[in-house]
Amino acid sequence: MRTLLQNPNDLKRNAAPFLMLGDTQSQNPEFRSSHPRHPPMSRHRLAVTAAAVVVLLLSLSPLCAANPDDERCLSSLHQSLSDPSGGLRNWSKAAFSAPCEGFVSHLQGVTCNNGRVYKLALSGLSLGGAIPPQLSNCTNLQSLDLSSNALSGAIPLELSALVNLAVLNLSANSLTGAIPRELAACAYLNVIDLQDNQLSGIIPDELGLLVRLSTFDVSYNRLSGPIPVLLANRTGAGTAAVGTARFNASSFVGNTDLYGYPLPPMKTRGLSVLAIVGIGLGSGLLSLVLSFSAVCLWLRATHRTAATPSEEGKISKLMPDY
Repeated sequence: MRTLLQNPNDLKRNAAPFLMLGDTQSQNPEFRSSHPRHPPMSRHRLAVTAAAVVVLLLSLSPLCAANPDDERCLSSLHQSLSDPSGGLRNWSKAAFSAPCEGFVSHLQGVTCNNGRVYKLALSGLSLGGAIPPQLSNCTNLQSLDLSSNALSGAIPLELSALVNLAVLNLSANSLTGAIPRELAACAYLNVIDLQDNQLSGIIPDELGLLVRLSTFDVSYNRLSGPIPVLLANRTGAGTAAVGTARFNASSFVGNTDLYGYPLPPMKTRGLSVLAIVGIGLGSGLLSLVLSFSAVCLWLRATHRTAATPSEEGKISKLMPDY
């Protein structure tokens, strides 16, 4: 064995019979027929098989089933709104069970993305009623446009749960109450349009922290107090934070008790007609009283001066002569 390993030529000679036997078997037709070869499956067949499995799985999955959050969201919104013009005629309970089919929705004003509601555009449909808090169940919502309707009531605090919201347009309605400071939790907000409502109270300072905010309009409401510094348009100011949204006076006009930059300084309010008349009457009455009092004092003093000599004469007559 040691000699065989040390001499390569001897190794080849010893292995030659075995190699010839293998070649003889491979060339023998009977051997090949009794031991058939199984070629490996091609890549094309593997791809076709995998595709068939995927199609089968997708066919078994409930693609048309609604997300329960979206279903609650749309159902609550429909119940909270009045629709005198019939713009939401195809909004029905049956439709809410499957509002999205992938990227398609057959509901008026609803846009879907990957089976979820991500946009509600119900502008100018003469809708009445209030905005329900359950609207926050549309957790994938990125755009909410309910402008140019007849909505009333307050803006729900629960809208702050829409963390993906980028556009909020509630303009041209009859909304009341304060602007929720909780909206600052919607960090992706690019547009806040609340103009032409009846909102009151102050503008929350927290809204100035929304660095993505590019459109902000609260004009023609009943807001009061100072305009937050981070929402003012100080063009060219070296202290302005980079990326901070800044807006001009047109975003704030039409609020009588709202003040601060960029609005012009508040003018001193003139006195009303009733106040002027009251002041005039009061001044005249006071002058009359003072004049009457002065006359009375003068008459009394004159009377005392005139009465003094006669009294002295009477006393001198009563005195005996010495």
